[in-house]
Amino acid sequence: MEPFVSLQYEGVLVAGADEAGRGPLAGDVVAAAVILNPENPVVGLNDSKKLSEKKREALFEEIRNKALAYSVARASVAEIDEINILHASMLAMKRAIDSLPIAAEHALIDGNRIPKELPCPAEAVVKGDARHAAIAAASILAKVTRDREIVALDEQYPEYGFAKHKGYPTAVHLTAIQEHGVCDIHRRSFGPVKRIIEG
Repeated sequence: MEPFVSLQYEGVLVAGADEAGRGPLAGDVVAAAVILNPENPVVGLNDSKKLSEKKREALFEEIRNKALAYSVARASVAEIDEINILHASMLAMKRAIDSLPIAAEHALIDGNRIPKELPCPAEAVVKGDARHAAIAAASILAKVTRDREIVALDEQYPEYGFAKHKGYPTAVHLTAIQEHGVCDIHRRSFGPVKRIIEG
């Protein structure tokens, strides 16, 4: 895919937005928005899933130090169960863009949909985290934040193994739910969890 260049906006205050955690069976969906500083670039940005954990952690700190502005937001497990994961992801990205300390003049949203009621014009960018630096930076902030949170929750719910699978529907995780039932951070609307509850 070609790198993405907006035909609508040529200024500096462009925010990239992305989310992490659509697929897991547990935990919030976390989103980030980042306005990068063209005068202080971050080298090595890419889709967070294509980077090693060590590289993501290093870039996480560099992005926060060099960006003109960044914000991390979320939609809760309760919101995911109430409005579904797609709408919750859109809500989390809107919250991230809304809470940027410097207002974005334009937003680039990873994927093929744009959240409603954004404070600025926006474009959807398919596979944007591999095509635009600001979206890649947002994907890294969102993923590292969510991974750290789910690892911390492993201490609260050690029987589920969250630190290893990060809440994704692995065989180990599904077996743990069957053995121990669901906990407060499980998404009850998700098929595998729902089936176990309905048993």
